[in-house]
Amino acid sequence: MRLHRLTITAFGPFAATQEVDFDALSTAGLFLLHGPTGAGKTSVLDAVCYALYGAVPGARQSPGAALRSDHAAVGTYTEVGLELTVGGRRLEITRRPAQLRLKKKGTGFTTEKAQSWLREYDAASGAWRAMSRSHQELGEEIGQLLGMSREQFCQVVLLPQGDFARFLRADAEARGKLLGRLFDTRRFAAVEERLAELRRAAEHQVRAGDDRLLGIAQRIAQAARGSSAPPLPDRQPGDAGLASAVLEWAALARSGAHECADIAESALSAAEGRQAAARQALDAERELARLQQRFADTRLRAEALEARRPECERAQALLERAHKAELVAPALALRDDAEQAHHTAATAYARARDLLSSGLADAGAEQLAALEGTMRQELGALDAARRAERRSAEITAERGDLDRQARADEEILHEAAGWLAGWESVRRTVQDRIEAAQEAATRAEQLAGQLDPARHRLEAARRRDTLEAAATDAEHRLRSAREHANTAHETWLDLRERRLRGIAAELAARLVDGEPCAVCGSDAHPVPARAADGQVDSATEDAAQAAYRRADLARGEAERAHAAVRERYAAARAAAGESSLGELAALTERLEREHTEAHRVAAGTHAAREALGRAEREHEGRLDARRQAEQRVAARTSRREALDREQTVLRAELVRARGDADSVAERAEQLERRARRLSEAAEAVRSYDTTALRLKEADGRLADAAFRAGFDTPQAAASALLTGASRRDLQHRLDDWQAESAAVADRLAEPEAKDAAGRPAADPGAAEAAHRAAERALRDASSACATARDRCAELGRLSRRAEAEVRGLGPVREEYDRVARLAGLTAGTSTDNERRMRLESYVLAARLEQVAAAATVRLQRMSSGRYALVHSDARAGGQRRSGLGLQVIDAWTGSARDTATLSGGETFFASLALALGLADVVTDEAGGVRLDTLFIDEGFGSLDDQTLDEVLDVLDSLRERDRSVGIVSHVADLRRRIPTQLEIVKDRNGSAVRQRVAG
Repeated sequence: MRLHRLTITAFGPFAATQEVDFDALSTAGLFLLHGPTGAGKTSVLDAVCYALYGAVPGARQSPGAALRSDHAAVGTYTEVGLELTVGGRRLEITRRPAQLRLKKKGTGFTTEKAQSWLREYDAASGAWRAMSRSHQELGEEIGQLLGMSREQFCQVVLLPQGDFARFLRADAEARGKLLGRLFDTRRFAAVEERLAELRRAAEHQVRAGDDRLLGIAQRIAQAARGSSAPPLPDRQPGDAGLASAVLEWAALARSGAHECADIAESALSAAEGRQAAARQALDAERELARLQQRFADTRLRAEALEARRPECERAQALLERAHKAELVAPALALRDDAEQAHHTAATAYARARDLLSSGLADAGAEQLAALEGTMRQELGALDAARRAERRSAEITAERGDLDRQARADEEILHEAAGWLAGWESVRRTVQDRIEAAQEAATRAEQLAGQLDPARHRLEAARRRDTLEAAATDAEHRLRSAREHANTAHETWLDLRERRLRGIAAELAARLVDGEPCAVCGSDAHPVPARAADGQVDSATEDAAQAAYRRADLARGEAERAHAAVRERYAAARAAAGESSLGELAALTERLEREHTEAHRVAAGTHAAREALGRAEREHEGRLDARRQAEQRVAARTSRREALDREQTVLRAELVRARGDADSVAERAEQLERRARRLSEAAEAVRSYDTTALRLKEADGRLADAAFRAGFDTPQAAASALLTGASRRDLQHRLDDWQAESAAVADRLAEPEAKDAAGRPAADPGAAEAAHRAAERALRDASSACATARDRCAELGRLSRRAEAEVRGLGPVREEYDRVARLAGLTAGTSTDNERRMRLESYVLAARLEQVAAAATVRLQRMSSGRYALVHSDARAGGQRRSGLGLQVIDAWTGSARDTATLSGGETFFASLALALGLADVVTDEAGGVRLDTLFIDEGFGSLDDQTLDEVLDVLDSLRERDRSVGIVSHVADLRRRIPTQLEIVKDRNGSAVRQRVAG
């Protein structure tokens, strides 16, 4: 991979567009990137990383920090462009992060989404060809070509010396985390985790299988109670002979249960015969008693019906008279309707006559209708007057609007004059705010780079102190859980032994007089054993066993919790270092306070610029408002005079149209009200005459209908009418009496009832008592037989379940043994793993050995042949893992020592050699991608002149095969030694880039 050209716009400290020509810098092979603190040296490297991966290195970005430059002008887009060659292809990448821009319509800002462009140079046509604008497609394309993740790129191309100095002093666990990220050994860690999960699952299955088998055996023992079954064999989960002992004991229990079932079948057959005979006798007595009672009840019903005969005859007479009156009902209804309509019309006629004047009280319908027409004609003549009245009101409202506009324009002119007088003072104040915010932004950028590492160390220190107490507490809980598990186990064993000593009393408690003993078979029990004081039963033993299993599970949980807390405590202690929590908190608080203050002031840059823009826009608006107000004042004068002339003419016309009313609308309402009264009165007169004629005709028809129906008067016919409910009630009573009479006659004629009435009285009580005794005997026999059958079926079912459980548990136990051996080997806990190396550590150890060999080649040149780095897989002390040790060999003494004992300068060139060696190994791991451009961060200030010359010689050797190396440093001597330089110059308006190439 070779970089050609980098373009930066409004990014970090760079406000304007800056361009870096890497082709020119690469001609010398070695170039220096320098500049004052906070100028933006790191931002150049951030821009390269952002162009390739769409994000800056994680260690150099504080949470919530923006990529856009605070120095950039509004309307300038933040953009990074990078031209490079990778995999034999020349590409151009352009990226814009999400950022605010001015709205195209209206005022204010809106957020524009992030954008990316990828182009490729076509050598045949000599032009650039667009490839993609998708973030995902661009990331996949660059990732495939480079073969490295962003973290790997930042380690092998942007070599951070501080990280590798910590790598030299770190323990095996910290080295493993870094190497794991670079070489992507997650698949090996996943294998370890998967095997551990399989081991836990298989162990759980084995224990669950043993528990299920013992549970089935306990259920077989419960089901076999009452038969001659032997006692449950004494076996524990994990015993080798548990399965065969349970199956053999279950077969004996089934044999005894079948013998008991045969005896119960014989007793049930005899009881069924006795119950059938008793049932037949009971049914005969009950039938005789029923027939005798039926005949007596029927005689009583016949006497009651005869007493109700006169009442039924009167109901029959009422129904016949009501039937005749129904012929007159239509004429009665017609007369009632006519009378109601005439009454309604008379009421309306009287009300209308009261509303008319005395001269119209006796007027007819035609005269009233003619007067209504006259009123309607006069009402139509008022339309023109209404229009004139509306126009006059509109003119009055318009004059009021003109007055309000005049007052508003006067206020505008007064406010504009006062605001424009203080314009220069406002503009100077806002300019001062913008300059102060830009200075604070530079300070905030410097503090941001120091704040994030301090926060991480403080958080790690908090976890360290918290986890130290948690580790001690977890250790106490583990010790307590172990003691509790041991106590519960001893209690269970003691109770089991005491129960076995008193098992004779437990068996004797089940003896029943007349039934054989389950042990000796005798049906006589002269001296059964008695329970001693403190006798232990099976429920107490089962409870103790369950308590032991719970305690054992709690012990396992405590062991896992203790191991997890210890691992987190070690990681937090390594990350926090030896500084106290108070020291780190004070440092972080000071940095946060200074950064917050600087960021608060810097955050006002955009607001101050917006305030200046608003003030300038308001200045223009005030001037324009003053000009428009002066123009409107002149136009209103002529408009007011024209309105006055038009309103004078309209007022004269309205005086003539209103008459004695206050307004045209009031005059129209008077005419409308009078016309409506005349119309209602005419209609009331017509209705009154019509309904009087209908009432006279209805009276004649009613009298004729009553005479034909046989009634002397219409009133007599009306009184004979019955309602539907009354008529139905009388008919139902007659029908019920007749039906009841027929039913009673039929029942008195039945031959069975007559014959039963002549026989002696039945006695079903004695037959029922004999039947209940036979039923009880049958239920007892049936219950005993069902119990015996259920016991046989349950024992057979449970025995089959036990056999299936035994068959299924064999492969599970074999699988557990195999998986447990593999999991212990890969986790480094097995005795077969002599060095206690995890699988992931084993793979990383091979990578570390390659890195140490590649680093030694350069370290020997930097140290004049004195030092060499070697990998050590010596076993660590205590519970720590081994396999990722790193030692330095001193050729002057011939001894090996830990890398943490190197001095400051020795640590620098050792870490530099380690970084270069790691870059070579990671490059090979990524598929052999050639890295033609490298950057090396600070650290040269700790070297003396001779060592610095040797380090520069090693770096100069990296230029072989056209490779270029950029050194990021503040060391002044390097400016004399390295003529090709990229200088970053900072200014209060933004940083700039200057290139100097050796001629």
